[in-house]
Amino acid sequence: MTSNEAARTRAGGLIGKMKRALGPAGVFLEGFVREPRMVGSVIPSSMNTIDRMLAPVDWEACDVFVEYGPGVGTFCRPILDRLRRDAKLIAIDTNPLFIDYLKRTIPDSRFSPVLGSAADVEAIVKAHGADHADYVVSGLPFSTLPDGVGPAIAAATHRVIRPGGAFLVYQFSARARDFMEPHFARIDDGYAPWNIPPCKLFWGWKA
Repeated sequence: MTSNEAARTRAGGLIGKMKRALGPAGVFLEGFVREPRMVGSVIPSSMNTIDRMLAPVDWEACDVFVEYGPGVGTFCRPILDRLRRDAKLIAIDTNPLFIDYLKRTIPDSRFSPVLGSAADVEAIVKAHGADHADYVVSGLPFSTLPDGVGPAIAAATHRVIRPGGAFLVYQFSARARDFMEPHFARIDDGYAPWNIPPCKLFWGWKA
């Protein structure tokens, strides 16, 4: 073994110890390090942010809920706590680390973690036996996504949501609204000051 290989082995062992010590936060941090442009923060959202973001949802009228960028399930668990027993949650992420973690830690028959792009949400929802989503929540960092990805996600999201449904977005930048405005005539605004860092909240309603 060369000195470089030995150093990589030691580093890998150290990262593994940190992940075990930090639990879900360690997995989240590793996911951020691997794909910083696709993860909005190194710290999961606060419960206050989650409660405010989900407050307008009509859970009785929700059959299919979709999440973009679920990370380690910070939103998944509160959504499942509110979701009807015959409804479903589809969580889409491009990071296999997060998808593997969710499959191992959330054994709920209503829950489907999917490795893929949010831009393909229509095909993903159809593959799960539905023709629309009622609500979509996203923490993807629209301001740092690769060129063209943000507009494609916003357009596909509008197409997949049923009339009366909504696109729920939490961001540290207001730029997400720029991607939403061409598609959603009504966008409500909010703010979560107790999040770290504080974040902006948007609810885009489909007419």
